Amino acid sequence: MADPNGNGANVGDSAPQLNILAQYTKDLSFENPNAPRSLAPQDRGPNISLQVKVNARQLADADFEVSLILEGQAGDGQNILFKFELDYAGVFRIRNVSPQSLPLVLMIECPRLLFPFTRQIIAEAVGNGGFLPFLMGPIDFTALYQQRLAQGQTDPAVLAT
Repeated sequence: MADPNGNGANVGDSAPQLNILAQYTKDLSFENPNAPRSLAPQDRGPNISLQVKVNARQLADADFEVSLILEGQAGDGQNILFKFELDYAGVFRIRNVSPQSLPLVLMIECPRLLFPFTRQIIAEAVGNGGFLPFLMGPIDFTALYQQRLAQGQTDPAVLAT
């Protein structure tokens, strides 16, 4: 941001910054264990379960890798329609964020930025497996972070090396 006096000096050098340097699929698995039987029309919608995990690790002074891991399946017991697992990560450069706020950025904001890409990858994998695309609804990463703290799990920023 330019100085209001017009001298062109940057006044935003100490403002918090969050930049995505890279994002990538670390692992993707899709299973259709009962095909072609599982592709037959169903009388009712399948029972769908989804697990979400977020991990973060420090790569350099201001660079962090954040992984969003989604595991899910449709069906239950012997009647599994499909299963998937996706580990999608991003490298983020985070500057001018207080140590108290860093875990919030890593565990809430970074996965929130990755989520639309994971949603698309899973929808395409399920669609390519012969099913209607599975379009996940929004995920409340704040609630997941609070749940993780309530379970006594340590902040990822403290574990960073």
